[in-house]
Amino acid sequence: MQGWSKALGFSQIAVAPLHVDDAAQRLRQWLAEGQHGDMDYLVRHADVRANPQRLLPHAQRAVMVRMDYLPQTDPPWQAVEWQRLGNPGAATVSVYARGRDYHKVMRKRLQQLADRITAEVGPFGHRACVDSAPVMEVELAAQSGLAWRGKHTLALSREAGSMFFLGTLLVDMPLPITPPVSSHCGTCQACLDVCPTQAITAPYQLDARRCIAYLTIEHQGTIPEALRGAIGNRIFGCDDCQLVCPWNKFAQRATLPDFAARAPWTDAQLLALWAWDEATFLKQSEGTVLRRTGYERWRRNLAVAMGNALRSQAIDAELKAAVRQALLGGHSKASALVAEHIVWALNA
Repeated sequence: MQGWSKALGFSQIAVAPLHVDDAAQRLRQWLAEGQHGDMDYLVRHADVRANPQRLLPHAQRAVMVRMDYLPQTDPPWQAVEWQRLGNPGAATVSVYARGRDYHKVMRKRLQQLADRITAEVGPFGHRACVDSAPVMEVELAAQSGLAWRGKHTLALSREAGSMFFLGTLLVDMPLPITPPVSSHCGTCQACLDVCPTQAITAPYQLDARRCIAYLTIEHQGTIPEALRGAIGNRIFGCDDCQLVCPWNKFAQRATLPDFAARAPWTDAQLLALWAWDEATFLKQSEGTVLRRTGYERWRRNLAVAMGNALRSQAIDAELKAAVRQALLGGHSKASALVAEHIVWALNA
């Protein structure tokens, strides 16, 4: 399968058993503590995550694949991202979201991998899963040796850092299992120290309710006022724990053109994005994961980032005046949710 997977754009392939009982128990405890916020689908599908056979009857193994997504830009990419975060007029979208929706890219290629296996051994039971299916991808990746779980809870690899997507092909065949790898985080806690909202409450523990990725993507309602300032100019996701991770000096560039950064995100500016109407947002976000926020939450996030720009000591007077005027102009036609964040922004 190694040759087939490489030809399909996967950087690594491994095979895991389906022993997720310990991880499932930790998930249940995390859910019981309410740390999932309003991601109710995690509660609804907790039992399925604990039992992969609920997704594929008679499943015996998980074929795990890695697909690198770091765009083909000039290194050092971390320095470019830190510079963007320090520019109050810029808009920061998480690196993974700047290209094509990875769900579509990987699911199609996982099915093509299954087709090649079928051609070789005959029909077999399988199911391709990419993130949106209730599968414990990081746990299975760790069992397969493809990665280990970092202290920030993301999958980490010595060969690729964390800038990659995971895909799972559940199969009903007893494929040989690849051995797991040990953790190599050591005493490092850079990810805990850098998190703007202290969402990583302890090694391997994430309180989603404080996580900027959750707040800007998954959270449906008002962003808690106490956390707005820490969001800075991040309007979709957050990469700080990955930017600071020493292992990401080994992050691999994407081999597929699908993950190249699209034009709006190579130099996105808050004022330009604020000027989008809903039709423009839908057009520019077509085929990307940015659609997940919807237009209203998109505007909410922008309002927070613009408020943070107004509070920044680095903003010049001309830009500050333009941001304030744009917010004022958007208030009268804003929904109650967006209007609340506009008022907060203008009170800078």
